[in-house]
Amino acid sequence: MSYKKMTYAAVLVTTGLMVEGVSAAGFALIESSASGMGNAFSGAAVTVDDASVFYFNPAGISKLKERELSAALHLVRPEASFTDQGSMAETGGNLNGPDAKIGDDGLIPNLYYSQPLSNGLTFGIGFNAPFGLKTEYNDDWVGRYHAVTSDMKTVNINPGLAWEVNNKLSLGFGVSAQYVDIILTSAVDFGAICGAALGLAGCESISVKPQENDGFADLEGDNWGWGYNFGLMYDITPASRLGFNYRSKVKHEVDGKADFSVPSEVKFIQDAGRFIDTDLSAEVTLPEMVSLGYRHQTTDKLGLMFDWTWTRWSRFEELRIQYENVNQPDSVTTENWNDASRFAVGLDYRFDNRLLLRSGIALDETPIPDATLRTPRIPGNDRRWFTFGFGYVVTPRITLDFGYAHLFIKGTEINNQFESESTAQVKHTLTGRYQSTVNIYSAQINWKF
Repeated sequence: MSYKKMTYAAVLVTTGLMVEGVSAAGFALIESSASGMGNAFSGAAVTVDDASVFYFNPAGISKLKERELSAALHLVRPEASFTDQGSMAETGGNLNGPDAKIGDDGLIPNLYYSQPLSNGLTFGIGFNAPFGLKTEYNDDWVGRYHAVTSDMKTVNINPGLAWEVNNKLSLGFGVSAQYVDIILTSAVDFGAICGAALGLAGCESISVKPQENDGFADLEGDNWGWGYNFGLMYDITPASRLGFNYRSKVKHEVDGKADFSVPSEVKFIQDAGRFIDTDLSAEVTLPEMVSLGYRHQTTDKLGLMFDWTWTRWSRFEELRIQYENVNQPDSVTTENWNDASRFAVGLDYRFDNRLLLRSGIALDETPIPDATLRTPRIPGNDRRWFTFGFGYVVTPRITLDFGYAHLFIKGTEINNQFESESTAQVKHTLTGRYQSTVNIYSAQINWKF
Protein backbone atom coordinates (compact mmCIF):
# COMPACT_ATOMS: atom_id res chain seq x y z
CA MET A 1 0.00 0.00 0.00
CA SER A 2 1.31 3.40 -0.98
CA TYR A 3 -0.11 5.33 1.96
CA LYS A 4 3.08 4.62 3.89
CA LYS A 5 4.90 7.32 1.93
CA MET A 6 2.37 10.02 2.21
CA THR A 7 3.59 12.24 5.03
CA TYR A 8 6.31 13.80 2.89
CA ALA A 9 3.88 16.07 1.25
CA ALA A 10 3.14 19.57 2.37
CA VAL A 11 1.23 22.55 0.97
CA LEU A 12 1.41 25.88 2.71
CA VAL A 13 -1.78 27.36 4.08
CA THR A 14 -1.72 30.62 5.98
CA THR A 15 -4.98 32.42 6.78
CA GLY A 16 -6.85 29.91 4.67
CA LEU A 17 -4.92 30.10 1.38
CA MET A 18 -3.04 27.21 -0.27
CA VAL A 19 -0.11 26.72 -2.55
CA GLU A 20 0.23 23.72 -4.83
CA GLY A 21 3.81 23.00 -5.74
CA VAL A 22 7.11 23.28 -3.93
CA SER A 23 9.57 26.05 -4.73
CA ALA A 24 12.55 25.21 -2.56
CA ALA A 25 14.47 21.97 -2.24
CA GLY A 26 12.92 19.14 -0.25
CA PHE A 27 9.58 20.58 0.80
CA ALA A 28 10.83 23.90 2.19
CA LEU A 29 9.04 27.11 1.25
CA ILE A 30 11.18 30.23 1.15
CA GLU A 31 8.46 32.56 -0.18
CA SER A 32 8.21 34.69 2.94
CA SER A 33 8.88 38.15 1.48
CA ALA A 34 8.24 39.84 -1.86
CA SER A 35 11.13 42.26 -1.34
CA GLY A 36 13.44 39.29 -0.78
CA MET A 37 12.08 37.50 -3.85
CA GLY A 38 13.63 40.09 -6.16
CA ASN A 39 17.12 39.25 -4.86
CA ALA A 40 16.54 35.45 -4.79
CA PHE A 41 16.63 35.94 -0.99
CA SER A 42 20.37 36.54 -1.20
CA GLY A 43 20.25 39.36 1.35
CA ALA A 44 17.49 37.91 3.50
CA ALA A 45 19.46 37.73 6.76
CA VAL A 46 21.13 41.16 6.42
CA THR A 47 18.90 43.49 4.36
CA VAL A 48 16.40 45.57 6.33
CA ASP A 49 13.89 46.91 3.82
CA ASP A 50 10.72 46.16 5.82
CA ALA A 51 9.24 44.08 8.65
CA SER A 52 9.52 40.81 6.66
CA VAL A 53 13.18 40.67 7.75
CA PHE A 54 11.81 39.31 11.03
CA TYR A 55 11.42 35.81 9.57
CA PHE A 56 14.89 35.67 8.03
CA ASN A 57 16.65 37.32 10.98
CA PRO A 58 14.67 38.59 14.00
CA ALA A 59 17.56 40.90 14.93
CA GLY A 60 16.82 42.97 11.83
CA ILE A 61 13.69 44.65 13.12
CA SER A 62 15.86 46.56 15.62
CA LYS A 63 16.77 48.77 12.64
CA LEU A 64 13.10 49.75 12.10
CA LYS A 65 12.39 52.86 14.17
CA GLU A 66 8.63 53.08 13.55
CA ARG A 67 5.72 50.69 13.73
CA GLU A 68 5.52 48.80 10.47
CA LEU A 69 3.18 46.28 8.87
CA SER A 70 4.18 44.18 5.85
CA ALA A 71 1.74 41.95 3.97
CA ALA A 72 2.74 39.84 0.96
CA LEU A 73 1.10 37.45 -1.48
CA HIS A 74 2.91 35.03 -3.77
CA LEU A 75 1.36 33.35 -6.81
CA VAL A 76 3.12 30.04 -7.52
CA ARG A 77 2.60 28.54 -11.00
CA PRO A 78 4.24 25.10 -11.22
CA GLU A 79 4.18 22.86 -14.28
CA ALA A 80 5.25 19.21 -14.12
CA SER A 81 4.76 16.12 -16.23
CA PHE A 82 5.56 12.45 -15.60
CA THR A 83 6.50 10.01 -18.37
CA ASP A 84 6.39 6.30 -17.56
CA GLN A 85 9.53 4.36 -18.45
CA GLY A 86 8.60 0.78 -17.65
CA SER A 87 6.93 0.77 -14.23
CA MET A 88 6.58 -2.83 -13.10
CA ALA A 89 4.00 -4.71 -11.04
CA GLU A 90 5.42 -7.14 -8.51
CA THR A 91 2.88 -9.68 -9.72
CA GLY A 92 4.35 -9.46 -13.24
CA GLY A 93 4.02 -7.17 -16.24
CA ASN A 94 3.75 -3.41 -16.44
CA LEU A 95 1.71 -1.11 -14.26
CA ASN A 96 -1.15 0.20 -16.35
CA GLY A 97 -2.50 3.71 -16.50
CA PRO A 98 -1.66 6.99 -18.24
CA ASP A 99 1.20 9.40 -17.64
CA ALA A 100 0.48 12.46 -15.53
CA LYS A 101 0.51 16.24 -15.55
CA ILE A 102 0.39 18.17 -12.29
CA GLY A 103 0.76 21.81 -11.35
CA ASP A 104 -2.28 23.77 -10.16
CA ASP A 105 -1.67 27.42 -9.26
CA GLY A 106 -1.52 28.37 -5.60
CA LEU A 107 -1.19 31.36 -3.29
CA ILE A 108 1.14 31.90 -0.31
CA PRO A 109 0.40 34.85 2.02
CA ASN A 110 2.71 36.33 4.69
CA LEU A 111 2.09 38.94 7.37
CA TYR A 112 4.61 40.72 9.65
CA TYR A 113 4.41 43.47 12.26
CA SER A 114 7.13 45.28 14.19
CA GLN A 115 6.91 47.89 16.95
CA PRO A 116 9.77 49.69 18.75
CA LEU A 117 9.50 49.54 22.53
CA SER A 118 12.10 51.11 24.83
CA ASN A 119 15.72 50.51 25.88
CA GLY A 120 16.66 49.36 22.38
CA LEU A 121 13.97 46.64 22.24
CA THR A 122 11.62 45.99 19.32
CA PHE A 123 8.67 43.60 19.27
CA GLY A 124 7.85 41.60 16.17
CA ILE A 125 5.45 38.89 15.04
CA GLY A 126 5.14 36.94 11.81
CA PHE A 127 2.57 34.62 10.23
CA ASN A 128 3.88 32.28 7.52
CA ALA A 129 5.04 28.71 6.94
CA PRO A 130 8.58 27.51 6.21
CA PHE A 131 7.51 24.17 4.70
CA GLY A 132 4.84 22.96 2.31
CA LEU A 133 3.73 21.37 -0.94
CA LYS A 134 0.80 19.75 -2.63
CA THR A 135 0.76 17.11 -5.34
CA GLU A 136 -2.46 15.78 -6.83
CA TYR A 137 -2.77 13.22 -9.63
CA ASN A 138 -5.72 11.63 -11.41
CA ASP A 139 -6.83 8.54 -9.53
CA ASP A 140 -6.17 6.27 -12.55
CA TRP A 141 -2.59 7.35 -13.37
CA VAL A 142 0.17 4.77 -13.58
CA GLY A 143 1.56 5.71 -10.14
CA ARG A 144 -1.78 5.70 -8.31
CA TYR A 145 -0.61 2.97 -5.89
CA HIS A 146 2.26 5.24 -4.83
CA ALA A 147 0.29 8.50 -4.54
CA VAL A 148 -2.86 10.32 -5.58
CA THR A 149 -3.16 13.32 -3.25
CA SER A 150 -0.54 14.64 -0.83
CA ASP A 151 -1.56 17.72 1.13
CA MET A 152 0.00 19.11 4.29
CA LYS A 153 -1.01 22.57 5.46
CA THR A 154 1.19 24.44 7.93
CA VAL A 155 0.69 27.74 9.75
CA ASN A 156 3.62 29.23 11.70
CA ILE A 157 2.95 31.94 14.32
CA ASN A 158 6.22 33.52 15.43
CA PRO A 159 6.38 36.37 18.02
CA GLY A 160 9.73 37.66 19.26
CA LEU A 161 11.98 40.49 20.39
CA ALA A 162 15.04 42.25 18.96
CA TRP A 163 17.62 44.15 21.01
CA GLU A 164 19.93 46.79 19.58
CA VAL A 165 22.96 46.23 21.82
CA ASN A 166 24.92 49.11 20.30
CA ASN A 167 25.27 50.86 16.94
CA LYS A 168 26.96 47.76 15.48
CA LEU A 169 25.36 44.69 17.07
CA SER A 170 21.70 43.60 17.24
CA LEU A 171 20.29 40.35 18.62
CA GLY A 172 16.89 38.73 18.10
CA PHE A 173 14.91 35.82 19.50
CA GLY A 174 11.48 34.33 18.83
CA VAL A 175 9.26 31.35 19.58
CA SER A 176 7.06 29.48 17.11
CA ALA A 177 3.68 27.84 17.44
CA GLN A 178 3.25 25.69 14.34
CA TYR A 179 0.13 23.85 13.20
CA VAL A 180 0.10 21.06 10.62
CA ASP A 181 -2.87 19.39 8.95
CA ILE A 182 -2.28 16.41 6.65
CA ILE A 183 -4.44 14.66 4.05
CA LEU A 184 -2.85 11.75 2.17
CA THR A 185 -4.46 9.39 -0.31
CA SER A 186 -3.55 6.58 -2.73
CA ALA A 187 -5.08 3.65 -4.56
CA VAL A 188 -4.66 0.13 -3.15
CA ASP A 189 -4.25 -2.86 -5.48
CA PHE A 190 -6.44 -5.37 -3.63
CA GLY A 191 -6.43 -7.67 -6.65
CA ALA A 192 -2.65 -8.02 -6.40
CA ILE A 193 -2.77 -8.36 -2.61
CA CYS A 194 -5.30 -11.18 -2.89
CA GLY A 195 -3.32 -12.88 -5.64
CA ALA A 196 0.01 -12.79 -3.84
CA ALA A 197 -0.48 -16.07 -1.92
CA LEU A 198 -0.65 -14.28 1.41
CA GLY A 199 -2.94 -16.77 3.06
CA LEU A 200 -5.94 -14.46 3.26
CA ALA A 201 -9.07 -16.54 3.69
CA GLY A 202 -11.36 -16.25 0.65
CA CYS A 203 -8.71 -15.28 -1.92
CA GLU A 204 -8.28 -18.86 -3.11
CA SER A 205 -11.95 -19.30 -3.91
CA ILE A 206 -12.46 -16.38 -6.31
CA SER A 207 -10.81 -14.87 -9.34
CA VAL A 208 -9.59 -11.38 -8.48
CA LYS A 209 -7.20 -9.80 -10.95
CA PRO A 210 -4.35 -7.39 -10.12
CA GLN A 211 -4.93 -3.74 -11.11
CA GLU A 212 -8.64 -4.47 -11.64
CA ASN A 213 -9.87 -4.40 -8.04
CA ASP A 214 -8.56 -1.11 -6.68
CA GLY A 215 -9.53 0.32 -3.35
CA PHE A 216 -8.47 3.54 -1.70
CA ALA A 217 -6.55 4.70 1.37
CA ASP A 218 -7.26 8.11 2.91
CA LEU A 219 -5.21 9.34 5.88
CA GLU A 220 -5.85 12.54 7.81
CA GLY A 221 -4.13 13.99 10.88
CA ASP A 222 -3.06 17.21 12.57
CA ASN A 223 -0.95 18.56 15.42
CA TRP A 224 0.54 21.66 17.09
CA GLY A 225 4.31 21.81 17.54
CA TRP A 226 6.72 24.30 19.11
CA GLY A 227 10.08 25.75 18.15
CA TYR A 228 12.28 28.83 18.41
CA ASN A 229 14.58 31.02 16.34
CA PHE A 230 17.37 33.48 17.03
CA GLY A 231 19.68 35.70 15.03
CA LEU A 232 22.29 38.42 15.12
CA MET A 233 23.20 41.28 12.83
CA TYR A 234 26.59 43.00 12.94
CA ASP A 235 27.71 46.10 11.04
CA ILE A 236 31.38 45.42 10.27
CA THR A 237 31.70 48.87 8.69
CA PRO A 238 29.08 51.45 7.70
CA ALA A 239 29.03 49.74 4.27
CA SER A 240 29.31 46.04 5.25
CA ARG A 241 26.96 43.92 7.33
CA LEU A 242 26.98 40.29 8.48
CA GLY A 243 23.87 38.36 9.53
CA PHE A 244 23.23 34.97 11.13
CA ASN A 245 19.91 33.19 11.70
CA TYR A 246 18.91 29.86 13.24
CA ARG A 247 15.49 28.21 13.19
CA SER A 248 15.01 25.14 15.34
CA LYS A 249 13.45 21.84 14.36
CA VAL A 250 9.75 21.41 15.13
CA LYS A 251 8.59 17.95 16.10
CA HIS A 252 4.99 17.02 15.36
CA GLU A 253 3.20 14.04 16.92
CA VAL A 254 0.45 13.72 14.35
CA ASP A 255 -2.77 11.93 15.32
CA GLY A 256 -5.62 11.19 12.97
CA LYS A 257 -7.73 8.68 11.07
CA ALA A 258 -7.13 6.08 8.37
CA ASP A 259 -10.13 5.35 6.13
CA PHE A 260 -10.02 2.45 3.68
CA SER A 261 -12.38 1.84 0.77
CA VAL A 262 -12.43 -1.88 -0.08
CA PRO A 263 -14.15 -3.28 -3.23
CA SER A 264 -17.10 -5.56 -2.53
CA GLU A 265 -15.33 -8.48 -4.29
CA VAL A 266 -12.65 -8.57 -1.57
CA LYS A 267 -14.57 -7.46 1.52
CA PHE A 268 -13.47 -10.71 3.15
CA ILE A 269 -9.99 -9.18 3.56
CA GLN A 270 -11.47 -7.05 6.31
CA ASP A 271 -12.59 -10.25 8.08
CA ALA A 272 -8.90 -10.87 8.72
CA GLY A 273 -8.80 -7.51 10.52
CA ARG A 274 -6.93 -5.64 7.80
CA PHE A 275 -7.81 -2.40 6.00
CA ILE A 276 -10.39 -1.48 8.63
CA ASP A 277 -10.89 2.21 9.44
CA THR A 278 -8.70 3.04 12.43
CA ASP A 279 -6.81 5.77 14.26
CA LEU A 280 -3.22 6.50 13.26
CA SER A 281 -0.16 8.32 14.55
CA ALA A 282 3.10 9.48 12.99
CA GLU A 283 6.11 11.56 13.93
CA VAL A 284 6.98 14.38 11.54
CA THR A 285 10.06 16.45 12.36
CA LEU A 286 10.50 19.61 10.29
CA PRO A 287 14.25 20.23 10.23
CA GLU A 288 16.31 23.10 11.57
CA MET A 289 17.84 25.74 9.29
CA VAL A 290 20.99 27.85 9.57
CA SER A 291 21.55 30.97 7.43
CA LEU A 292 24.58 33.21 7.00
CA GLY A 293 24.29 36.41 5.00
CA TYR A 294 26.59 39.24 3.96
CA ARG A 295 25.84 42.61 2.38
CA HIS A 296 28.20 45.27 1.04
CA GLN A 297 27.05 48.69 -0.10
CA THR A 298 29.59 49.41 -2.85
CA THR A 299 28.20 52.87 -3.65
CA ASP A 300 25.24 54.97 -2.55
CA LYS A 301 23.26 53.28 -5.31
CA LEU A 302 24.57 49.69 -5.57
CA GLY A 303 24.37 46.94 -2.94
CA LEU A 304 25.77 43.40 -3.30
CA MET A 305 24.67 40.45 -1.14
CA PHE A 306 25.25 36.77 -0.51
CA ASP A 307 23.34 34.10 1.43
CA TRP A 308 24.06 30.49 2.43
CA THR A 309 21.28 28.45 4.03
CA TRP A 310 21.77 24.92 5.35
CA THR A 311 18.86 22.59 6.17
CA ARG A 312 19.27 19.43 8.23
CA TRP A 313 17.26 17.12 5.98
CA SER A 314 19.27 14.13 7.28
CA ARG A 315 16.68 13.90 10.06
CA PHE A 316 14.57 12.03 7.47
CA GLU A 317 16.02 8.57 7.97
CA GLU A 318 12.68 6.77 8.16
CA LEU A 319 9.00 7.60 7.98
CA ARG A 320 6.75 5.34 10.02
CA ILE A 321 2.95 5.40 10.29
CA GLN A 322 1.45 3.42 13.16
CA TYR A 323 -2.16 2.22 13.36
CA GLU A 324 -4.31 1.60 16.40
CA ASN A 325 -5.61 -1.55 14.70
CA VAL A 326 -3.08 -4.17 15.83
CA ASN A 327 -3.75 -6.23 12.69
CA GLN A 328 -2.59 -3.38 10.47
CA PRO A 329 1.25 -3.40 10.45
CA ASP A 330 3.22 -0.18 10.49
CA SER A 331 3.85 1.46 7.14
CA VAL A 332 7.54 2.24 6.72
CA THR A 333 9.54 4.22 4.16
CA THR A 334 13.31 4.54 4.19
CA GLU A 335 14.32 8.16 3.58
CA ASN A 336 18.06 8.59 4.12
CA TRP A 337 17.88 12.17 2.88
CA ASN A 338 21.05 14.28 2.86
CA ASP A 339 21.61 17.68 4.43
CA ALA A 340 21.34 20.32 1.73
CA SER A 341 22.47 23.89 1.08
CA ARG A 342 21.08 26.87 -0.79
CA PHE A 343 23.47 29.48 -2.21
CA ALA A 344 22.27 32.86 -3.46
CA VAL A 345 23.87 36.07 -4.74
CA GLY A 346 22.11 39.27 -5.69
CA LEU A 347 22.22 43.01 -6.02
CA ASP A 348 20.00 46.03 -5.70
CA TYR A 349 20.33 49.37 -7.45
CA ARG A 350 18.85 52.66 -6.23
CA PHE A 351 17.56 54.18 -9.47
CA ASP A 352 16.22 57.28 -7.75
CA ASN A 353 14.67 58.27 -4.44
CA ARG A 354 11.52 56.29 -5.26
CA LEU A 355 12.63 53.21 -7.25
CA LEU A 356 14.88 50.36 -6.07
CA LEU A 357 15.73 47.64 -8.63
CA ARG A 358 16.63 44.09 -7.56
CA SER A 359 17.99 40.89 -9.14
CA GLY A 360 19.48 37.60 -8.00
CA ILE A 361 20.38 33.98 -8.74
CA ALA A 362 20.42 30.92 -6.49
CA LEU A 363 21.22 27.21 -6.44
CA ASP A 364 18.96 25.07 -4.26
CA GLU A 365 20.30 21.56 -3.69
CA THR A 366 17.94 18.59 -3.41
CA PRO A 367 18.29 16.40 -0.29
CA ILE A 368 16.98 13.30 -2.12
CA PRO A 369 19.96 10.95 -2.65
CA ASP A 370 18.89 9.06 -5.77
CA ALA A 371 16.01 7.79 -7.91
CA THR A 372 15.26 4.82 -5.63
CA LEU A 373 14.48 7.12 -2.69
CA ARG A 374 12.48 9.62 -4.75
CA THR A 375 8.67 9.33 -4.56
CA PRO A 376 5.85 10.98 -6.53
CA ARG A 377 4.91 12.76 -3.31
CA ILE A 378 8.04 14.92 -3.70
CA PRO A 379 9.70 14.33 -7.07
CA GLY A 380 12.28 17.01 -6.32
CA ASN A 381 15.66 17.82 -7.81
CA ASP A 382 18.18 20.69 -7.81
CA ARG A 383 16.62 24.08 -8.55
CA ARG A 384 18.25 27.09 -10.16
CA TRP A 385 16.61 30.44 -9.42
CA PHE A 386 16.67 33.54 -11.66
CA THR A 387 14.85 36.51 -10.15
CA PHE A 388 14.25 40.23 -10.49
CA GLY A 389 12.00 42.78 -8.84
CA PHE A 390 11.64 46.32 -7.60
CA GLY A 391 10.52 48.42 -4.65
CA TYR A 392 8.61 51.66 -5.07
CA VAL A 393 7.98 54.45 -2.58
CA VAL A 394 4.35 55.51 -2.97
CA THR A 395 4.36 57.93 -0.02
CA PRO A 396 6.75 58.43 2.90
CA ARG A 397 4.57 55.91 4.78
CA ILE A 398 3.72 53.34 2.10
CA THR A 399 6.00 51.30 -0.15
CA LEU A 400 5.26 48.51 -2.60
CA ASP A 401 7.46 45.57 -3.61
CA PHE A 402 7.18 43.24 -6.58
CA GLY A 403 9.27 40.18 -7.42
CA TYR A 404 9.43 37.45 -10.05
CA ALA A 405 11.30 34.13 -10.05
CA HIS A 406 11.76 31.43 -12.64
CA LEU A 407 12.99 28.08 -11.35
CA PHE A 408 14.81 25.70 -13.68
CA ILE A 409 14.56 22.13 -12.39
CA LYS A 410 16.69 19.32 -13.78
CA GLY A 411 14.89 16.38 -15.35
CA THR A 412 14.13 14.01 -12.50
CA GLU A 413 14.42 10.22 -12.58
CA ILE A 414 12.36 8.01 -10.28
CA ASN A 415 12.72 4.27 -9.67
CA ASN A 416 10.87 3.75 -6.41
CA GLN A 417 9.61 0.47 -4.94
CA PHE A 418 7.27 0.03 -2.01
CA GLU A 419 8.70 -1.35 1.20
CA SER A 420 6.73 -2.65 4.17
CA GLU A 421 6.90 -4.67 7.35
CA SER A 422 3.62 -6.25 6.28
CA THR A 423 3.23 -9.34 4.13
CA ALA A 424 0.00 -7.77 2.83
CA GLN A 425 1.97 -5.35 0.69
CA VAL A 426 2.45 -5.52 -3.06
CA LYS A 427 5.81 -4.00 -3.98
CA HIS A 428 5.06 -2.33 -7.28
CA THR A 429 7.91 -0.22 -8.76
CA LEU A 430 7.31 3.19 -10.30
CA THR A 431 9.92 4.05 -12.96
CA GLY A 432 9.90 7.18 -15.05
CA ARG A 433 10.96 10.79 -15.48
CA TYR A 434 9.60 14.16 -14.36
CA GLN A 435 10.03 17.46 -16.19
CA SER A 436 9.22 20.55 -14.14
CA THR A 437 9.40 24.34 -14.07
CA VAL A 438 8.04 26.92 -11.62
CA ASN A 439 7.18 30.61 -12.00
CA ILE A 440 6.54 32.77 -8.94
CA TYR A 441 4.97 36.25 -8.85
CA SER A 442 5.17 38.21 -5.58
CA ALA A 443 3.66 41.47 -4.34
CA GLN A 444 3.91 43.22 -0.97
CA ILE A 445 2.73 46.38 0.75
CA ASN A 446 4.60 47.99 3.64
CA TRP A 447 2.94 50.56 5.88
CA LYS A 448 4.67 52.68 8.51
CA PHE A 449 2.40 54.22 11.13
